[in-house]
Amino acid sequence: MTSELIDRLSAVHVYDLEQPRFAGMPIYPSHKPGYHYALHRRHRDAFKPAQNGQRSGASGMLTMMEHTGTHIDALCHQACDLKLFGGVPVESVETAAGFTELGVERIAPITARGVLLDVAGWKGVAILPSLYSIPADELVACAQAQEVEVRAGDVLLVRTGYGVLWNDEAAYLDSAGVAKSGTLWAAERGVAAVGCDNMSWDTPGERDPESGSLLFAHVYLLPKKGIYIIENLNLEALARDRRYEFAFLAAPLKLTGATGSPVRPLAFA
Repeated sequence: MTSELIDRLSAVHVYDLEQPRFAGMPIYPSHKPGYHYALHRRHRDAFKPAQNGQRSGASGMLTMMEHTGTHIDALCHQACDLKLFGGVPVESVETAAGFTELGVERIAPITARGVLLDVAGWKGVAILPSLYSIPADELVACAQAQEVEVRAGDVLLVRTGYGVLWNDEAAYLDSAGVAKSGTLWAAERGVAAVGCDNMSWDTPGERDPESGSLLFAHVYLLPKKGIYIIENLNLEALARDRRYEFAFLAAPLKLTGATGSPVRPLAFA
């Protein structure tokens, strides 16, 4: 059985959906400065032939916010009326060292059927207009055109085209996103997680007229539906190869009590 599984894996293509991390990458304003890497020990510092022979080592120090780069939001990341998923009051689980419930370490490795809705490609453009909001009927039409069905337990990924602007923070932060109706449609399908090649899944700056909330998906999917959000994905290769269905794998770091984690999602197709 093990050899059969290895043979099957060797026959598929692996798509790396993570964006590279670097100082100057796009970061949501509330998470700045967000990312810093410094080389702490250099090879020449440790090169002591009399003690270690020819070997030398180097190591660095990484400082970063949880919600930078390609990452997943834990269920404790957002609350609705100061209640987390399951009606948990924030004050009952929130400590200076993080959350005692619903932290990112509680997210099991995600292995699921993945679905890509390439909305930009379906519309015949490389990149959707700035701040364009994708409604439910366009997600439905895109799925029909791609001959793919979004099912319960899936990880739904939506391509706006903004992944190619990862080196241009100003343009990237004004990306397209998914409208409230699109978020509700995804939740109705019973997906396990959603993800997008933008900063938030939501359309930046769009306010829900009913609740008054910015980032509607964040106040709905996480605290009300228990659906994870994965942000800053690179979906270009999947779209180029028209891989609309695939096996999806992502494993958050076990950062105890944290509200999110860097993640390196993979698609096998």
